[in-house]
Amino acid sequence: MNVENAKAQMRKGILEYCILSILSKNDAYASDIIKELKEARLIVVEGTLYPLLTRQKNAGLLSYRWEESTQGPPRKYYTITETGSKFLDELHQSWKDLMDAINMLNKKEKVTK
Repeated sequence: MNVENAKAQMRKGILEYCILSILSKNDAYASDIIKELKEARLIVVEGTLYPLLTRQKNAGLLSYRWEESTQGPPRKYYTITETGSKFLDELHQSWKDLMDAINMLNKKEKVTK
């Protein structure tokens, strides 16, 4: 089994949580979201991010607005909605529960036969 594939699947599974977490702090342009994810060592390309943002917007978790830019065309800034904030709270609790379960499993001693 390829460990890089497993790591990539784990990252993909938490991207929606990470995007909502970023937007819960500040509205952001897609490039800002990518920059924050990269700083956290979660490498994401635009081709991965935009479908996630669209899916979250269509689910009512995000909204967006256009703002004029001094460096080119207008930019689309994403904002978390009230529904998105509630969803993020649920994801946060699920993440905590999952981490607790993993930590418990990792603490168990290996049984020898």
